[in-house]
Amino acid sequence: MAKKKSDKEMESKKVSTNRLISFFKNETTHFVVGLICVIFAVYLLLAFTSFFFTGAADQSILDNPEQNELMQPGHHIQNYAGARGAQIAEYLINECFGISAFFIILFLIIIGMRLMKAYRFRAWKWFMSCAVLLIWFSITLGFIFNGTFADTFVYPGGMHGYNVSNWLVSQIGAPGLCLLLLVTALLFLVYLSSETVRLIRKALHPEFKRKKKTEATPEEPKKYTNPEPAVVDFELEQPVRTKEYEKPEEQPPFPFESKQAEELDMEIEMPQPADEYEPQEEDTELREEPDFSVGDEATEEDEEYRGPSLTPYNPRLDLENYKFPPLDLLHQYDDDGPNIDMQEQNANKDRIIKVLRSFGIEISSIKASVGPTITLYEITPAEGVRISKIRNLEDDIALSLSALGIRIIAPIPGKGTIGIEVPNANPRIVSMQSILSSKKFQETTFELPVALGKTITNEVFMVDLAKAPHMLVAGATGQGKSVGLNAIVTSLLYKKHPAELKFVIVDPKKVEFSVYAPIERHFLAKLPDGEDAIITDVTKVVQTLNSLCVEMDTRYDLLRKAGCRNIKEYNAKFINRQLNPEKGHRFMPYIVIIIDEFGDLIMTAGKEVELPICRIAQLARAVGIHAIIATQRPTTNIITGTIKANFPARVAFRVAAMMDSRTILDRSGAQQLVGKGDMLYLQGNDPVRVQCAFVDTPEVEKIAEYISKQQGYPTAFMLPEYVGEEGESSMGDVDMNRLDPLFEDAAKLIVVHQQGSTSLIQRKFSIGYNRAGRIMDQLEKAGIVGPTQGSKARDVLCMDLTDLEMKLNNLQQ
Repeated sequence: MAKKKSDKEMESKKVSTNRLISFFKNETTHFVVGLICVIFAVYLLLAFTSFFFTGAADQSILDNPEQNELMQPGHHIQNYAGARGAQIAEYLINECFGISAFFIILFLIIIGMRLMKAYRFRAWKWFMSCAVLLIWFSITLGFIFNGTFADTFVYPGGMHGYNVSNWLVSQIGAPGLCLLLLVTALLFLVYLSSETVRLIRKALHPEFKRKKKTEATPEEPKKYTNPEPAVVDFELEQPVRTKEYEKPEEQPPFPFESKQAEELDMEIEMPQPADEYEPQEEDTELREEPDFSVGDEATEEDEEYRGPSLTPYNPRLDLENYKFPPLDLLHQYDDDGPNIDMQEQNANKDRIIKVLRSFGIEISSIKASVGPTITLYEITPAEGVRISKIRNLEDDIALSLSALGIRIIAPIPGKGTIGIEVPNANPRIVSMQSILSSKKFQETTFELPVALGKTITNEVFMVDLAKAPHMLVAGATGQGKSVGLNAIVTSLLYKKHPAELKFVIVDPKKVEFSVYAPIERHFLAKLPDGEDAIITDVTKVVQTLNSLCVEMDTRYDLLRKAGCRNIKEYNAKFINRQLNPEKGHRFMPYIVIIIDEFGDLIMTAGKEVELPICRIAQLARAVGIHAIIATQRPTTNIITGTIKANFPARVAFRVAAMMDSRTILDRSGAQQLVGKGDMLYLQGNDPVRVQCAFVDTPEVEKIAEYISKQQGYPTAFMLPEYVGEEGESSMGDVDMNRLDPLFEDAAKLIVVHQQGSTSLIQRKFSIGYNRAGRIMDQLEKAGIVGPTQGSKARDVLCMDLTDLEMKLNNLQQ
């Protein structure tokens, strides 16, 4: 009986201890304590400020108060904070630290805001800073004003500063105290910022300058504290039906007792918030673009061409004053850092163990990796447990946890564990601002960096679209496809200059990507006869895709002449002036094709759309043309085998059925996602679960407005004209006896402008493309214009109107 009673007492003590600990860890308790700290700081600020105006009148009462005089309502204290405020101000300012006591108020406000989670301050760093400043200023003011304010009511350094400074002067003298205060101040500044070291060097050696990156050894990179994954280790001490289990060397500090009366230890690794990367502005030297004149000694081979011995060609000089969008345009959410709800983690852990044991499955360890939306529980099964037995319990675990989107990874690739992905009860928003301000994005060397979001381990997930090289995005309606596409475009806009990147955007819905219309003269490409850079007319899509095929063929011809294998090598040669512009060579920007609602295009245009897309997907990666297509109908008649074979990078948001997941990823899993940006990215063997970064429409509008207000090109990037197969095959069958009524007017227009362009005829006479193409064929047959030259305009063979009249007269004869 005595033993049972002692056991009950021990259990009651443990329960009370756990309740007390949970009370102090409760978020509500933190908020209330933080609010009290802020209010008390405001009260102290009122008392301290009033002390400097009413302290002289209150000093006589505070120094020699009568018995219970300050407790009576009729006292004559004039301080705005009352008698207690006057006493606190008198004690902290005169008796203790002097004017530097205001740092106590600053620290109370900082710690209060931290507890209320209004701002994410580093409490320990602020405590050290305020403490050092409190003592340093107290001693300094006591030393400087020693005896100056002896006859007044206030001591600038307080009695602490006065006594400590007098003792230090007696030990090391006044010069020694000055040197000690100076050294202490410099050490404190070094603690705050390493930039202080450079300033001290510059002060000691005036000629000291920071060496340029191109001359001397590079400076040490800026140190960051990347957020480590939030991990909770649940280590089982006495597993049932298992062999001897060796405990790890590190003993977790926090004991926990489960419902099954077995003791578990939990080790929580809270990640430190990462410092936002602040890129330094680079000094851009304004210089004129050198001329690419070819001398007499230049050979006809481009490989042997060497431009003038000047600086390398800079493609950004066309818009040399262009500034990349700042991160301030993006919204920063308060709940952005990792946060572990231990109550939720413990409950899920107990339920998983209970379900597995109810089916006779024992585990030796369990660990949880907490992500923004999903928590991954890694379990190590006991010896003799079949993996298929755990995989078949997916629905039972989902029923026990009362959660949707349960996914079992058996086994986790590269680990000897089995993963159970469970949605968090309170998911966090992954802001685009936190992704773009990360060190990984700011220091990336990717050609086309695409930041998609964060993984389960809270790591920034990025891919290089240049190596992808094409991406297929699919998912049901309202699951985050459009936000994902906006995240892709936003990350590219924050990294690439308008001279280095162009977009071809196809938007059948007409409203999804209209927000990018203001940046037409900076980043968008279109057909010469196109009115809007955002293509919304389905009939124009086929012409645009075929025009991109013409551009692709033209680029391959330039690569062949330059002896290069891809666009990166070609642009490197062109920048180093190894290619002659007079031979047709030019700097090639990357072109990214974004097609939304691809299923609608297949329904309306069919093979006419699919064939050029497949051709671009097969060949265009080497010349810098990359495609991203999105659809909400991931069926086999929309995403055909040919398209899947040429789009190795696939992004799957939540879908309705397993068959749709198999269509996108060639495996199940997308039907078990939780939606709202939860996605699977596949490029290779195993998919990666990512929470997509959220970028709202107002943020995109701010970015587009910021770019549009800067200097841009005169027009959008013009794609080459495309002449259909029918027009080319009928060139030899042009009937010159049945000329178009606008033939002579079109001929005069071409000769006056000296530009053999089909789109020019189409615009000036408001006629269709087919009729303008027939007129151009007749002009070529008549010898007025030359043959097609790919993306270039035709040569005009008539010098003036007189020459044209002679040719027209010869036709009439």
